[in-house]
Amino acid sequence: MSNFVESDERIELRKQVAKLASKYGQEYFLKKARAGEKTTELWLELGKNGYLGVNLPEEYGGGGGGLGDVAAVLEEVGAAGCPLLLMVVSPAICGTVINRYGTEAQKQRWLPGIADGTETMAFAITEPDAGTNSHNIITTARRDGDEWVLNGRKIYISGLDESKNVLVVARTEDAKTGKLKPCLFVVPTDAPGFEFTPIAMEFVSPELQFQVFIDDVRLPADALVGDQTGSGGGLEMLFAGLNPERVMAASFATGLARFALTKAAAYAKERTVFDAPIGSHQAIAHPLAQAHIQVELARLMTQKAAALVDEGRDFEAGEAANMAKYAAAEASCFAVDTSVHTFGGNGLTQEYGMGALVAASRVMRIAPVSKEMILNFVSMHSLGLPKSY
Repeated sequence: MSNFVESDERIELRKQVAKLASKYGQEYFLKKARAGEKTTELWLELGKNGYLGVNLPEEYGGGGGGLGDVAAVLEEVGAAGCPLLLMVVSPAICGTVINRYGTEAQKQRWLPGIADGTETMAFAITEPDAGTNSHNIITTARRDGDEWVLNGRKIYISGLDESKNVLVVARTEDAKTGKLKPCLFVVPTDAPGFEFTPIAMEFVSPELQFQVFIDDVRLPADALVGDQTGSGGGLEMLFAGLNPERVMAASFATGLARFALTKAAAYAKERTVFDAPIGSHQAIAHPLAQAHIQVELARLMTQKAAALVDEGRDFEAGEAANMAKYAAAEASCFAVDTSVHTFGGNGLTQEYGMGALVAASRVMRIAPVSKEMILNFVSMHSLGLPKSY
């Protein structure tokens, strides 16, 4: 991206992804979700065409692009009515961490399956008692001969039932200092002692949330990602995955918002009351226009954040990624609420598919990081204000 305009290649990527995703659409997405089924056909077709792994190196089956490219893919499938939450996790978080820090053997082992969608990888960091404070993670890893043994609990982990592996954040004792430090492991979801149960959620999605129980899960030495003995260690790896996570969450939100506004604008042009389309009335038109402006502003910040990540400017990317996620979540909530209101009573029927967007957009204010924690980050790091927690 230069001069605030995406490259011709990025624009063509968006066009082709939108074309593919439109073959499926929201009706397919909601039908699968409500039947308890998966959107496997869409996922694998995205992988087959090189879109899932567009951000990963070509030598591992990827497209050789950057975070901005895979964020564009996620946004376009969302704008077509198929917001795929696992795109935030598998190619963006897990793919980024393994590509950046994994050994050559680990890259060859895991990246091709992430790229083509055949070996989706989940990500497990959140714990019941740690919440937003990732420094309080209690899942531990200890060495036992040539193996690692993991114990702990995780909660709100996406898509474990359709993932072959999961990147687990744990803590282990530093051999030099004796202090606990973060470490990342790739764990097969069918490993003995690794169990997960679904959490009943109110929002409609084929991608489920799970509570995880990790009891004496034994892993080979090479399950530990990369070399985590350096000064940054696993903490550096962990934070390397958080900027892509926020950028992708923002793209998830703006894609959802674009879908809602497209449907609302079309309805406002067709629905006639008092001998005129309701879209001709400013009470309808102005809120939709305001929502569109907010979404476009959020998209611009998201593109900036992705560009900074791709340039390796991690600190600046952290600020921009947090701002992008905040702006996109707020814009999405307003866009969806305004769109539902445009439909009136029809906005809450299954026939029109708008009500399902309400909970999905609201989730973005909470996950993967709450709006309050983003405001804390900006207060401290952008404005230099005292720490408040």
